[in-house]
Amino acid sequence: MALKQLSLSLQFGDLQGAKRHRAALPRHSVARWIRHALARDAEITVRIVDAEEGQALNRGYRQKDYATNVLTFDYTRDPVVTADLVLCAPVVEREAREQGKTLQAHYAHLLVHGTLHAQGYDHETNEGDALEMEALEIMLLDALGFPNPY
Repeated sequence: MALKQLSLSLQFGDLQGAKRHRAALPRHSVARWIRHALARDAEITVRIVDAEEGQALNRGYRQKDYATNVLTFDYTRDPVVTADLVLCAPVVEREAREQGKTLQAHYAHLLVHGTLHAQGYDHETNEGDALEMEALEIMLLDALGFPNPY
């Protein structure tokens, strides 16, 4: 299967420890991870934010008053996937540490996860959908050289 075309904007907000996060997210790697999860061509913006921005976005769009690891804003799915993926650096870093993963491996998982959401996958609707999405993530991450994230 040929990899899909991707127009990628990679943005870093004003955050502490930005150097560590930039090192874990080289542009070519981010593009590769996202492309592997795409079923069609895409235009995706990835923004790495601090806890304050992450919490404000989660509160404003999901009415949940905390910073979460990844937020997916999907705008179109056909003919081109267009989406914004917002990842909260302090949450990603804390989860990676708690789960015994490298920062890069956790970012790869969350970018694949968010890209699947942008294409209509949803793990919150029912257990069957959750299992389907999880299996796809495991397969994609394995192809990218990352261990099972679950």
